[in-house]
Amino acid sequence: MSNFQFIAPEFPEIAEKARKAEHFALTSPVESCFNARAALELGVNWMYENDAELHWPFDKNLSSLMFEPSFREIFHPYGNLIRELHLIRKIGNSAVHNEKIKPENAVHLLKCLFRYSAFLVAAYADEEIKIPEFNDALIPTGDELKKTKKEVALLQEKLLELEEMREREHLALKEKEAANELLRINNLKHQQQLSELRKAREVKAIPEAMPTSPSEAFTRQQYVDYALRDAGWKVLRDGYELEYEVSGMPLSTNLTGVGFIDYVLWSDNGLPLAVIEAKKTTFSAKKGRHQATLYADCLEKKFKQRPLIYYTNGFDFYLWDDQFAPDRKVSGFMTKDQLELAIRRRVERLDLRGFKINPDITGRPYQTEAIQRVAENLSVIKDGKLKQRHRKSLLIMATGSGKTRTSASIVDMMVKCNWAKRVLFLADRNALVTQAKNAFTEHLPDLTSIDLTKEKENDATRLVFSTYPTMINQIDKAKDGEGRFYGVGHFDLIIIDEAHRSVYQKYRAIFQYFDAFLLGLTATPKKDVDHNTYELFDIEDEDPTFAYELKEAVNDGFLVPPKAISVPLKFMREGIKYAELSAEDKKEYEEMFGDPTNEEAEAGIDKSQLYKWLFNSNTVDQVLSHLMTSGIKVDGGDKIGKTIIFAKNHQHAIYIEERFNKNYPEYSGKFCRVIDNQTEKAQDLLERFVLNKEVKEPQIAISVDMMDTGVDAPRVVNLVFFKPVRSVVKFWQMVGRGTRLRPNLFGPGQHKESFLIFDYCENFEFFEVNPEASGGSVGLSLTQQAYQLRLDLALVLRQSTSKPENDFAEVLIDMLHSQVIAFNDNNFVVRHHLMCVEKYRKKEEWMDIGPSKLQEIAEHIVPLLSPDESDHVSARSFDVLMLNYELALKGGRITDKYENRLTTACRVLEKKRNIPLVEAGMPTIKKVLTEGYLQQVNVVNLDEVRVALRELMQFMDEIDQPVIETHFEDYLDLSKIEERDIIRDSTLEPYRRRVERYLEAHKDHLVISKIKNNQPITAAELAQLQAIFFNAEEVGSREEFEEESKGKTLAYFIRELIGLDKEAVQSAFAEFIHQHNFNAAQIKFLDLIIGYLTQNGVIDKRALFESPFKDINDSGPFGLFDDAQVTKIISILDRINGNVDAG
Repeated sequence: MSNFQFIAPEFPEIAEKARKAEHFALTSPVESCFNARAALELGVNWMYENDAELHWPFDKNLSSLMFEPSFREIFHPYGNLIRELHLIRKIGNSAVHNEKIKPENAVHLLKCLFRYSAFLVAAYADEEIKIPEFNDALIPTGDELKKTKKEVALLQEKLLELEEMREREHLALKEKEAANELLRINNLKHQQQLSELRKAREVKAIPEAMPTSPSEAFTRQQYVDYALRDAGWKVLRDGYELEYEVSGMPLSTNLTGVGFIDYVLWSDNGLPLAVIEAKKTTFSAKKGRHQATLYADCLEKKFKQRPLIYYTNGFDFYLWDDQFAPDRKVSGFMTKDQLELAIRRRVERLDLRGFKINPDITGRPYQTEAIQRVAENLSVIKDGKLKQRHRKSLLIMATGSGKTRTSASIVDMMVKCNWAKRVLFLADRNALVTQAKNAFTEHLPDLTSIDLTKEKENDATRLVFSTYPTMINQIDKAKDGEGRFYGVGHFDLIIIDEAHRSVYQKYRAIFQYFDAFLLGLTATPKKDVDHNTYELFDIEDEDPTFAYELKEAVNDGFLVPPKAISVPLKFMREGIKYAELSAEDKKEYEEMFGDPTNEEAEAGIDKSQLYKWLFNSNTVDQVLSHLMTSGIKVDGGDKIGKTIIFAKNHQHAIYIEERFNKNYPEYSGKFCRVIDNQTEKAQDLLERFVLNKEVKEPQIAISVDMMDTGVDAPRVVNLVFFKPVRSVVKFWQMVGRGTRLRPNLFGPGQHKESFLIFDYCENFEFFEVNPEASGGSVGLSLTQQAYQLRLDLALVLRQSTSKPENDFAEVLIDMLHSQVIAFNDNNFVVRHHLMCVEKYRKKEEWMDIGPSKLQEIAEHIVPLLSPDESDHVSARSFDVLMLNYELALKGGRITDKYENRLTTACRVLEKKRNIPLVEAGMPTIKKVLTEGYLQQVNVVNLDEVRVALRELMQFMDEIDQPVIETHFEDYLDLSKIEERDIIRDSTLEPYRRRVERYLEAHKDHLVISKIKNNQPITAAELAQLQAIFFNAEEVGSREEFEEESKGKTLAYFIRELIGLDKEAVQSAFAEFIHQHNFNAAQIKFLDLIIGYLTQNGVIDKRALFESPFKDINDSGPFGLFDDAQVTKIISILDRINGNVDAG
């Protein structure tokens, strides 16, 4: 007799493998699990061959078949069954990799397989079959038989043979169907019948027939076990690693004082490394926190070594080294080596703040300060013991100020102080990865390193350099079947180059996966760093760990300032307007495009189309002429200095080079060259261009993106912005190409003191007017946008009184729900959000969606979505367009722009009906173009149009828009060329900037000097200043002042702008400080006040109870000083503020 007798009549092959799994469950667990997996594979393949709802994926291995959305959708109504099937697959895989399997594991899998067998019979059998409960007594007993390596290898061969056999059978069936149309039709009919039979039984028959699910606790244990196995913990013995007995528990928890720890991880010398408390999946993991600490107390008392503490519910994992740092969420467990290192660090770790920085790596004062700031951010002494303060640091350092050197010095500090062993350096381009690796190799030659984009990983490597996508791919790779190569605790420190770019949702997952300190580097000014980046580093906006910006670096003489020249080139700013062309140019326009006065053509060409398909020769000629005339020269003024021209695209760059060679043939075609990713031997040209000690051609480099970042070219003295830039991050990266020092550039003793930026596309004006639009943050992908739009649309349609719209809403909800079901639980990104994923796999959660659920879906579901690689990007873009159209239509908003884009696309496609797919879509195309159709259309109709046309959008890329060259006379107004100051606070309003410039020019004026130096001013002195100030044309009117100052007096407003002299502030506090013997925290608090006043000039007393002051003590000054001392501080502040109260 067998538990699987009932399945034999309908599924004999599956029954045979299941019986073998049952036969060996207690005597040979490895062989049992192998056969259970084989039975599962037979069943899954049978379902694909016989159920019309299932669609074969490209990769037909078992994992791919089980993660196919249509497969997961079928099992969704049956609770944990899909997870049980994955457990069979996982443990079966372990079996064929010779991993130790316990008999109880094999029995658990047998029960999971029994439930799957019951499902197959209940869903697909011709007649309903009574399914018995699982009977443990039917499992044969006997002595356990160990499998030799040879026998396990034989099992692996059998598994491979099984997969190959299934593939051959599948191909043979397809060949038969291809040769016999009747057979194909019959098979399709049979598949449809089985699919309908299963659906008919879905609500009642299948659930009633399904046996009881195996123990939830045991299933959860399996998931915890697999997380441990990922970290190399493969041997889990009862009474030792599992259910370890301890005494000394509080009697309130157990009257005997005895407890049993779920898991204990041990070192080879028999000392406890970590305890793990596992709670039910329905509970918060944090419910196990206190219990775990009690277990740690017992182990510490017995072994004189306190273990690290983990607590989990199978979804969420938390780690707590309570002797050093607060608990934190992690994505898994450490390996034995990593835990042993963590224990040793308790005594070997040194205070970072006492590290002696290597001046050969970083010798400049600001670099030393940056390193010290990081040290103070990470470490602190509390109760006489070294503790961790924070885990994340963000450095803002101007391009050219040595970010990479500084980070190398921080690595040197953390390695030598035993805070870090392995370090990961991430950048977004291969060239930046290579550049960083070369720099680290030079500064830290004793640390082994690899470039993952070029070299194979090595467990002994200390420094790993990688792009983000390369690392994401590596995380999910397994090493020799022994768990993940890059486990959760593999790296101790991750350095993020240009940290703003790493806030994309798909890259953020890397930092959530690895349990490491984070060090972010960026050159973007702190006011322009986006909120998401600050959030990633757990810090307040505009409050990085350390900032050394361009203005400061220029003032200190470490970088040279830009002179920003805004050049009003008409076509690049306004486009080409037919009405404003000369008579000769109008004639050319009419020949090219038609006569706008006869409605043969548009009345102009938008500026966005310039150098996309319309190339106007004179515009390029004007830019080159202006550059060659006004740019900084070298060789005694005979030759233009090294110059980078930032072009719009590759075709634009080529065109610029062609026009230069035509206008300046004397340079023989080598002087001005395109250097971008499409240029042959671009790297060689780049290396010649950036040479510092000698000069080689090209002298002018035309670049598209390749030279925006990571190019160190000290000889560059001219930058040309010949394209609009709308990312503040990219803007400052481009500016940074010119900031490097270059002594003796113009001859002995004649150094590079500045460089020019020629902006022909209003970039300076854009960032001045739209600082909030230039934060550089990245939105959702097209796939994520479409998901969010469908959800919004479904919620709107659910409120409709129209039944078709209500029905369509549920179709949308089903689609969104099925995408969640299809998530791959093995993907490390999904695992981080697994609790929410499991929640929204339950259909009932979608019945009523309110604000809290919307937020949850946006935070935990939408970021996990990735595009179907077989889906053309143009189709996804069209989805977003049409879904926005549908929402606008339903919301009663203006839909003209959507109608126009849809009809334009249809007109283009109408001309491409020679393409078979387009011809098939012509009925829909004609319908859309029928006059009045879009004015009467409803949401459901529009979505039918979306479905019919989305696949045709790929042919829009082939629009026959020829590249056109024109010769219209452009206009460069030399009288309106303006120099702008871009390294002042670019986010301030123009009035404030004018005032700052005036105050800087008149800083020696008596009254302004007194305000700066904290000297009281009289009413007469203030009246004198007002008379001068409001009559200064360069400042502006009194009305502008009143609007900007918001009720403040002139003296107060000026004090806010210019700050206070530091010595003057120190002098105001000197007597108070000398009268008392203050401790370090009190001195730090007073230093903060002095620094704040130096920067801001005045202080609102309420600020003393806010950050950064309350960061020292939550109670502000009252937590540090006695009442009399606080009163004295307030009186000093009142006196300082009062010195500007005369007016």
